[in-house]
Amino acid sequence: MELTSKKFIRSLLKKNEIGARENGRVVGGWRPSKGLGQNFLVSKEILKKIIKAAELKSSDIVLEIGPGIGTLTYELAKRVKKVIAIEKDPNLVRILNNELRIMEIKNVKIIQDDILKIHNSKFMIHNSYKVVANLPYYITSPVIRKFLETENKPKLMVLMVQKEVSQRICPPARAGAKRKMNLLAVSVQFYSKPEIISFVSKKSFWPSPKVDSAILQIAPLINADKKLINADLFFKVVKAGFSQPRKQLLNNFSKGKFKNFTREKIKNWLLVNGIKPEQRAENLSLKDWLNLTRSLPLDV
Repeated sequence: MELTSKKFIRSLLKKNEIGARENGRVVGGWRPSKGLGQNFLVSKEILKKIIKAAELKSSDIVLEIGPGIGTLTYELAKRVKKVIAIEKDPNLVRILNNELRIMEIKNVKIIQDDILKIHNSKFMIHNSYKVVANLPYYITSPVIRKFLETENKPKLMVLMVQKEVSQRICPPARAGAKRKMNLLAVSVQFYSKPEIISFVSKKSFWPSPKVDSAILQIAPLINADKKLINADLFFKVVKAGFSQPRKQLLNNFSKGKFKNFTREKIKNWLLVNGIKPEQRAENLSLKDWLNLTRSLPLDV
């Protein structure tokens, strides 16, 4: 079974009679759903890189998001104790269940649900697990936040994401270099150690997306937020700073939950931390946000 072959993917979809229907018959063939971000991996080399980045062990429990036709699922199942796959599309769930039965694979559990709506307790029944997924681009940010902010964080996350997103999330490799941040980048760097494993050409998928991707490895820093700083206070500061990303920090901190501070007090608070009041939130590093939180006046 060659799940990275376009020809095989098409034949599999045809065999399962998935497509637009007219008078009960499939017509016009089947095309992946743009709305669900369905782009199937057709590169063996990239598949191997994902597996290697996941650092799999035979005792691992792996949660896969959006398994599609099972290209990654089958490779995971060969190497780990159990795979729990969450798939939103009922047609693909049917394909997966059929093929798993034919191949007599017993260690994969398919759950038809929306990963953004499903309650964590439904699948996080294990104290130790990993997340491995080829994520649809439109759910990248909420999925990452969901797992980094949950009480029972995964041991490791290996995700296929949009190239630009991966570059924004990870700190620059070159010492002294700076990269514009956003709220997601600050959150990921606060909770974990992110690393780009490899960039992936859009030609590695069928149908090809409009942009290139990247394999992103995220190693959560378990309980780091509790050991280093008050997480609630930290994100209160960060969210206020990013409340209007294109505005100056002085203006953002003068509103919302910081509106009781005088502009002069906020200005001094920023300057003490080596931050110019006219700077934007995107230009601050994780260290800057940590320093601002630690030095926050007590009457906030």
